[in-house]
Amino acid sequence: MANLKDHLGRPVVAVTGIGVVTSLGIGKADNWAALTSGKSGIHPITRFPIDHLNTQMAGTVDFLESSSKGAAALTYELAESAAREAIEEAGFSEDDFGGPLFLASPPVELDWHDRLALFEAADEETSYNRVLSAARRLNSPEVFESTQFGSIADRLAEKLGTTGLPITLSTACASGATAIQLGVEAIRRGECDRALSIGADGSATAEALIRFSLLSALSTNSGPPSKASKPFSKDRDGFVLAEGSAALVLESLESALARGAEVLGILRGCGEKSDDFHRTRSKPDGSPAIGAVKAALADAGLSEDEIGYVNAHGTSTPENDKMEYLSLSTVFGERIKSIPVSSNKSMIGHTLSAAGAIEAAFSLMTMREGVIPPTINYDNPDPAIDLDVVPNVKRVAQVNTVLSNSFGFGGQNTCLVMAREPV
Repeated sequence: MANLKDHLGRPVVAVTGIGVVTSLGIGKADNWAALTSGKSGIHPITRFPIDHLNTQMAGTVDFLESSSKGAAALTYELAESAAREAIEEAGFSEDDFGGPLFLASPPVELDWHDRLALFEAADEETSYNRVLSAARRLNSPEVFESTQFGSIADRLAEKLGTTGLPITLSTACASGATAIQLGVEAIRRGECDRALSIGADGSATAEALIRFSLLSALSTNSGPPSKASKPFSKDRDGFVLAEGSAALVLESLESALARGAEVLGILRGCGEKSDDFHRTRSKPDGSPAIGAVKAALADAGLSEDEIGYVNAHGTSTPENDKMEYLSLSTVFGERIKSIPVSSNKSMIGHTLSAAGAIEAAFSLMTMREGVIPPTINYDNPDPAIDLDVVPNVKRVAQVNTVLSNSFGFGGQNTCLVMAREPV
């Protein structure tokens, strides 16, 4: 009989449903087949003009109905698609989930063409009155729902039948992992038997591309787009902007076993540490990332020797990959050379608010399937980063525990520890 309480006397949290959408496809099956075959979802941008842009590729999701309807509409459809897959797998009603919702999503704002359209539609002639007229139009329910942070979660809660006030959060690139952490903590506190945690991001807009370019964060690779994201390689030059979503149904192990649900994995630990060093750069000594990894291990009640695989943040930027190696080598010592450490972002790009959730989903699938996805485009190793990155080709291996890292801009770091089976 599995233990229903963890080492600190809290309810053990199980995963009973997983849903995924990325540029590789819709659903776990298509994504896993593409991911483990080393297929890239990075492609030339066709959604908006790219003339004069230094970066002309992305991992956009172009095959959904709302793909051309703006960031808010696409983020909603991504979130709903992943959520419905996860809820169906968990065996709950698709419109009466009965637990709280935690959604990680990008700060929603009007695209510039929408702003200009509002301005042009105003009746007044003077600029001042035009602005006032456009502002009045913002009071319409349609515009409100498409521009207000929290509106996506409100619509999801209504459609999916979640309970309580839905929580919308943004902790930069760690957002998806934070959404999972909030669900875990709600169950541990005894506030609910189950929770729905989602990370979704459909904000690969022209404006976002320009903003990240101004930060010198994006790859400017001029070769094949599929070769642009190259985590841990010596010639890495930035991340590739991408879109996607993942949803996890989290449930107390006691509840899952009582109703005969299939347990897909266990959320053993969550750790977070903030970094006030810089708005975009990481602290040079890596101490916040180190602290987040150690906090996750302590929360899980595991030692460094018990981690079998690391799903790296691995963005492919010169600084992040170096910092992540520093943090891992500090925590794990010489053993880090023998622990598989791969980056899903080499294939799907950086899905921003969704990244932590998508990578948690892939981590759970790695344990269930006994296959470690590769880090593709690893053709020029960086001698300063001595890691087993599972280069270019998947690896068959039994993995019982995973550390999944999410290190975000603004010093927002969240790490998750997952296990294949309950203790």
